Amino acid sequence: MALPSTKCLDHIIYLTPPGSVNETAEEFRKLGFNVLPGGQHADALTENSLIILGDGVYLELISFMKPVDAYPPDSPERLARENHPWALKAPGWIDYSFLGINSETVHIFDIINSRAKEGGDDDLYGPEIPGGRKRPDGQVVKWVITPPRRPAEGIERRLPLPFFCGDVTPRNLRVPTDPPAIIEHSCTAQGIASVRFEVPSGRWDELSRCLGYVVGNPGVASADAGHEWILDTVKGVEGRDCRLLLSRSEKESLGIVEVAFYVKRKPEKETIETPYAQIRFVPI
Repeated sequence: MALPSTKCLDHIIYLTPPGSVNETAEEFRKLGFNVLPGGQHADALTENSLIILGDGVYLELISFMKPVDAYPPDSPERLARENHPWALKAPGWIDYSFLGINSETVHIFDIINSRAKEGGDDDLYGPEIPGGRKRPDGQVVKWVITPPRRPAEGIERRLPLPFFCGDVTPRNLRVPTDPPAIIEHSCTAQGIASVRFEVPSGRWDELSRCLGYVVGNPGVASADAGHEWILDTVKGVEGRDCRLLLSRSEKESLGIVEVAFYVKRKPEKETIETPYAQIRFVPI
């Protein structure tokens, strides 16, 4: 039996300050994106809005509903908020997801951990965790998350590996594309051209090796960055690749620094700084 793909980009996450997701949605609308209301997540800690692209990838604009100090000390809600994987993240491009599966017999974590063991490394992923949210129309959407393991040294040492999102309910409930106007954007965005990471030299070998285990191949040298991988998307942009790029950095922090979009119309400005991150338009 063929193993499922472990290199299909599902969505990219843009964190905004607590309670500000609607304000951020307006900022992206001004950039020419069609932004849809998302809803509140099942943990009651976060809410989101969505930008769905023609290649099947979407942007998740997300914020915590309240700051940490809004919860009573030592309450279960406070502890959940403090221990959320994104609790210490600064606003901007903070995470990304590959498309997972919902299966009782085949597991993403088994596939990737097996590759890591063959390469002499420890397990990278833990077992599935249920997730979901309620849409504004009342529709309940369910999925399972396959998360990267938290390093023993602390969450701040976690490599920027994708988590996997496998649909329990149909994907079109989570990522609606009907009517077609949902994926039409005045900026003419068609899909993701690239997701660029900056990586300090001291962690370069570790991250590139582990991304190789995730994607299933070691990648290649890149003219636009130090290294790159070609990713799948659900539908793709005809004749164009979706690339994951690694660039070396002198900074100690590592993570996504830019998301680039294929667009049909040449923009006035190809690179735009949002309040917390950078986006780039690539004419096709």
